[in-house]
Amino acid sequence: MSAREYPDRPWVGIGCLAFRGEEVLLVRRSRPPRAGEWSVPGGAQHLGETAEAAARRELREEAGIEVGPLELVACVDVLHRDEAGAVRFHYTIVDYAGRWLSGEPRAGDDASEARFFAPAELPGLGLWEEAVRVIASARRRLGGA
Repeated sequence: MSAREYPDRPWVGIGCLAFRGEEVLLVRRSRPPRAGEWSVPGGAQHLGETAEAAARRELREEAGIEVGPLELVACVDVLHRDEAGAVRFHYTIVDYAGRWLSGEPRAGDDASEARFFAPAELPGLGLWEEAVRVIASARRRLGGA
């Protein structure tokens, strides 16, 4: 089995954006990569699990939220190298988005915080540029969520 840190192959990660009206759910990561940063909820896909099932599971585990129908939004490659140039982390992340159905945000699994943010709050969070792009793409896909 490949380790996530200094892997021998890329890991498939699944992200899931939940929109409640104009607000989007984000979680604060408690583990690397991007520990301490706000991010799209998500994690590794399990063997035998469909990508959509993984998106729903990760959203429940990290934030306690359920969403309706999912839309495929983006595929993002995440590659972190150490000071020597070796690949420390390599993820291929498939992002889905859906509208909130139930649950109130609560941090779980590898998240230290979970909450909905209004669009005006996003610029102050220091989000990774790919997260900003994916959130905007998800809004368009869901018809201005």
